[in-house]
Amino acid sequence: MNGILYGVGVGPGDPEEMTLKAVRTIRENDLIAVPGEKAEDTVAYKIAVQAVPELREKELIAVPMPMIKDRELIRKSHDEAADQVEAYLKRGRNVVFLTLGDPTIYSTYMYVHKRIKARGYETKVISGIPSFCAAAACLDISLTEWNEELHVIPAVHNIEQELNYPGTRVLMKSARKIGQVKEKLIRDQAEVCMVENCGMDTQRIFRSAQEIPEDAGYYSLIIAKETK
Repeated sequence: MNGILYGVGVGPGDPEEMTLKAVRTIRENDLIAVPGEKAEDTVAYKIAVQAVPELREKELIAVPMPMIKDRELIRKSHDEAADQVEAYLKRGRNVVFLTLGDPTIYSTYMYVHKRIKARGYETKVISGIPSFCAAAACLDISLTEWNEELHVIPAVHNIEQELNYPGTRVLMKSARKIGQVKEKLIRDQAEVCMVENCGMDTQRIFRSAQEIPEDAGYYSLIIAKETK
């Protein structure tokens, strides 16, 4: 019997926002994979271990998944990650792969998931709270009302076009272009809030485009609404 691969979302940062199903899946399995060079240093591990202290006693697999732009090297790293996971599945061992937020939303994990599934193994996805839902709750606001549209933008490539979408725009990981994004949002007089490191000890909240710092961190999420 081959093992099963579980993709487990640990939420955006607050361990209390991990689902009961995520916690149970981690507790019921002994082999935990985490994306990174050293498992204990990863954000996903640091979140999960607060909710599941016994995680410290489990066998950890560090799965390097570098943040690079070269498509060929990216494919190679995903293939190697799948090979690494498959080696355990072949021996009948389940693998629980931790990932930030929800596994189905811009998650690097899904590249491994699709490869493992294509090789004939059983795979299961355990949902986690998405960062933009947690950020809206943290800000005490709604994302959408009535017939408003919701646009989730992972990285701003065409600022003039993408920031003109109607309704609510969620800008994820825009730190590299934060200056341009900020300038455009101020010019459009949009209703803007930003949460940096949502749910973590280092969380910061900004309630206008003018307040957004030029040195915003990687885990910065902006919610911009049309002015009514």
